[in-house]
Amino acid sequence: QVQLAESGGGLVQVGGSLRLSCAASGTFGNGAMAWFRQTPEKEREFVAALRRPGGHTYYADSVKGRFTISRDNAKNTLSLQMNSLKPEDTAVYYCAAGSGIILSSLRVPGQYNYWGQGTQVTVSS
Repeated sequence: QVQLAESGGGLVQVGGSLRLSCAASGTFGNGAMAWFRQTPEKEREFVAALRRPGGHTYYADSVKGRFTISRDNAKNTLSLQMNSLKPEDTAVYYCAAGSGIILSSLRVPGQYNYWGQGTQVTVSS
């Protein structure tokens, strides 16, 4: 059984930075780990993903160039460095993991088997 636990959310001003972390326990083989976000007004949306093996990364157009996803294999931790934050980045951010996810399905929440509890990010103007 895989368990995911996010941390690092909080309140930040426009243009600021935050770093989210996701600690993973257990193993799930080759697949992907990702970050999604959700607000009360929207469905859960894809933010970034990292495939295993290989470590290739993928981003939503809205965060490309501002966010960086990375993984520390030794610590079994997934991170999301968020820079140049905007008010529209305000959301609950979720860490997700799954095995056997093909490239074309990386952005689909239903493809992921495991989810964290979420961490709130609020960007104030």
